[in-house]
Amino acid sequence: MEDFIKALRASEVKVSPAEAIDAHRALIEIGYADRTLMRDALCITLAKTEEEVARFDECFDAYFTRDAFSEPPQRPSGQAEGGEAGGADGPQLDLPLAQMLLEGDQIGLNQMMEAAARRARATDVKLNTQRNLFSRRILDEMGLRELEELIQRLREMGLPRDDALADRLAERREALFEESSRFVDRQMMLYASETGRRMRETLLGQAKLTAVEPEDMRQMEALVKRMAKRLATRYSRKRHRADKGRLDVRKTIRKSMGYGGVPFDIVWKTETIEKPKIVAICDVSRSVAAAAQFMLLFLYSLNEVIEKLEAFAFSDRLIRVGDILEAEELDRAIASIIKKIGMRPTDYGRALVDFTELHRDQIDRHTTIIILGDGRSNYANPRLDIMREIAHRSRAVIWLNPEPETYWGQGDSRMDQYKRFCNVAKVCNTLNQLERIIEDVLRTYMPR
Repeated sequence: MEDFIKALRASEVKVSPAEAIDAHRALIEIGYADRTLMRDALCITLAKTEEEVARFDECFDAYFTRDAFSEPPQRPSGQAEGGEAGGADGPQLDLPLAQMLLEGDQIGLNQMMEAAARRARATDVKLNTQRNLFSRRILDEMGLRELEELIQRLREMGLPRDDALADRLAERREALFEESSRFVDRQMMLYASETGRRMRETLLGQAKLTAVEPEDMRQMEALVKRMAKRLATRYSRKRHRADKGRLDVRKTIRKSMGYGGVPFDIVWKTETIEKPKIVAICDVSRSVAAAAQFMLLFLYSLNEVIEKLEAFAFSDRLIRVGDILEAEELDRAIASIIKKIGMRPTDYGRALVDFTELHRDQIDRHTTIIILGDGRSNYANPRLDIMREIAHRSRAVIWLNPEPETYWGQGDSRMDQYKRFCNVAKVCNTLNQLERIIEDVLRTYMPR
């Protein structure tokens, strides 16, 4: 039960010490004989939400599964097993592991392997690279070394009957190897699946957005959505708490004067939290298209807390892409945008002209402009005058640049000039950096 509860916690089913005690008490009452009754009793005791019930069911099925060892090979008719091998001076089969393998004692082998796994601390497995190590530790605890010595001694006897017995034990040893690997795989699934996922997410969060491997794209997209959901939940909770308000004692007393001091009308101090109005302008040229893809995905996953989001994409020209993002599935929409306008030489000056023609009148002091790009204009006019106007009209301008700051102003980069008109200009080339910056934007809309 302690190992099962450990597996539940590894699957993100939160089990308190009190709930663990209740689970033990439930089993004292119902026992282990009825699997369905046992599952239901433990589920009621340990799982609190629909999501936890699903995780509990998956964990229960995996934990209370016992793989059968393959059947032992049939020995030739009339040939004796076990202790008759080797004659009077030959090695006797008094090794429990050898006897269970030859007899096909599946229950005994399972019990032996589980006991060996506890001694080998197999529940501590966390990484794929540890699988072979823990598998070998379990086998050693079961008596593998002694089994191999026995097989060697039987072969050294030189008698046909001893050779045949050594062959059968060697075959059964191979099945033991396979079962040990499956057992460790199950421990990985039970105790390390969430740990492994969190480790992968940690690494992906630190990976450069401009160099994401194709096989990691799905995991990166899922991570972006989880980050956005976490951020939306946190921001929504703060907004809800502020909406509840606090008692305004002075106004309540003043209103109660007409009722002889009885406070019939309660007045609350409330804090109005405006939802962010965000304009995203993304460079989707070849050098930064991947980073733009993740920023758009992040922002559009925050639809619960962003009142209005306008999105534009550019390389040599700028277009409005909000309609595309709203009309299609987000993944397909972003691919469509990049195909339509991306992967071309950038012209930041031309893009800024297009932006003012399309959206200048909608920019006000409630609007935050987020620009993602490397600021490389291919030596064209950067139109700093437009950047100055945008900064003057908006609440804030935030520039996210995937390039290291040491590259700003080098070659055709005009970033050192653009950043003068930005409230924030930061390097942003990982999901962790993107999450922190977007959270900072949301925080500026909270009351002080």
